[in-house]
Amino acid sequence: MPKRTRKNKKYSAEIKLQAVESYLNGEGGLWAVCRKYGILNEKQLRNWIKWYNGHKEFKERSAAKGEIYMTKGRKTTQEERAEIVAFCIEHNKDYGLTVETYNVSYQQIYAWVRKYEEGGVDKLKDNRGRTKPVEEMTEVEKLKAEMKILEAKNRQLEIENAFIKKLQELKGGGR
Repeated sequence: MPKRTRKNKKYSAEIKLQAVESYLNGEGGLWAVCRKYGILNEKQLRNWIKWYNGHKEFKERSAAKGEIYMTKGRKTTQEERAEIVAFCIEHNKDYGLTVETYNVSYQQIYAWVRKYEEGGVDKLKDNRGRTKPVEEMTEVEKLKAEMKILEAKNRQLEIENAFIKKLQELKGGGR
């Protein structure tokens, strides 16, 4: 009986992306998506999902110039996000072209387009890190903020105490 050799199967960047998005959109479990796209192994799909979520390059192996769907994230202003969304919509939602043109990740562009369609340019504002001024805070919010500060100070003191104890142990043990 001849020995059967196994070759690695190559998948296009487009198939990888379609499979990952299909799974992330809840169109089936790992096995169902693998069957749908002819992927031989669930582990392969899991790896693609990790790459997709980790902003790593997502391209064809054998192609000299594979399509890159993932890039490392970068900071953008609200105006720049609006420009990127406009470009993407203007080009029939060609996310790949938008990724190449603006060097922003596929899923970030996809999220911005969705937000824009839901609520316009105002939805593109990045509110992360914004804290309310003290005068806008309710009494409960003021107490929570104060509690966070006190907890952080407490952790710092615990670290300092542990350091001092360790230092004393080392000094005492060396005599």
